[in-house]
Amino acid sequence: MVNIARQAKHFSYTQQIGLYVSGGFSFWAKCLWELGLGARHTAMKASLHLLFFAILLFGGAWPITKVALADASPMWFGFGRAALATLVAVLLLLILRRFHGPKREDLPTVIAVGLLQLGGFFVLAHAAVALVEAGRTAIISSVVTYWLIPLSMLVMGEKVSPRRWLAALLGLAGILVLAGPWAVNWASPDQVLGHAMLILAALLWSLAIIVTRRFPAKSPIFNLLPWAFSIGALVILPFALVLEPNGGIGPASWPFMLYIGLIVAPIGTWCVVEVGRRLPGAVASVAFLLVPAFGVFVSTLWLGEPFGWDMMLGGGLIVASVVLAASE
Repeated sequence: MVNIARQAKHFSYTQQIGLYVSGGFSFWAKCLWELGLGARHTAMKASLHLLFFAILLFGGAWPITKVALADASPMWFGFGRAALATLVAVLLLLILRRFHGPKREDLPTVIAVGLLQLGGFFVLAHAAVALVEAGRTAIISSVVTYWLIPLSMLVMGEKVSPRRWLAALLGLAGILVLAGPWAVNWASPDQVLGHAMLILAALLWSLAIIVTRRFPAKSPIFNLLPWAFSIGALVILPFALVLEPNGGIGPASWPFMLYIGLIVAPIGTWCVVEVGRRLPGAVASVAFLLVPAFGVFVSTLWLGEPFGWDMMLGGGLIVASVVLAASE
């Protein structure tokens, strides 16, 4: 927090607020959740560490993507991140001598993650980020709560306690405050299309989570990433060729592409898939709300997107919902 204070004096008053919030948000979310968990839930506490990295990586990825798309087309950027992630995952597994083809029991996870989460999700999300604010894109595309809880009940037969229903409602209230639908120009076809694509993207992600839990893989998830990312790249490539025949990635966007493709995509995806597999649907869906909340704070600080009472209230509601869901 001392470093944050030193950096803050170089920014305007609004940016200083955003810096303190974004710098302290993930730290306090981690502390509060661990406090709520207590010593009884060591498995869930282990999943927390993976979630923490997912928040940092994916929460900051949307503002970076928004900046990168100033010199890159959305589909080619999505294809590039999947292709680079495939490459780095293969190289790491070769170094570790763990590279091998997926087993038969691994195929549902590989296909679901590759086709739905890494392919379909990013086709929709990367197209929407060109139409919708980066912070709003991070919020809506990551809100799996309205899909994952009912799917977990229907497919997995999970029982959701009143406390976790309350946590889900608190989290959705926080998302509603952060997204600010009252500020959207719903008369704009681009805004309607962009938001519809983000809601559908969240459904695809939720379905991938359900498949990985319903048909658990035999191999470690990281061993399956090259195959899943290669499927994702093959899904995105036709959209890039057809929708963006003259598109590509310009020189100014390559530093962002390398960071997202080589670090965020492989490591963040591994964390997210593991969290989705390990936690109950109601808990995972609420926990993932921390990703867009952090994305909004980073967007506020870096891109100068508006900051106000809605972000403080929305962020507080989301953190409270996560603590409530995980403390049971």
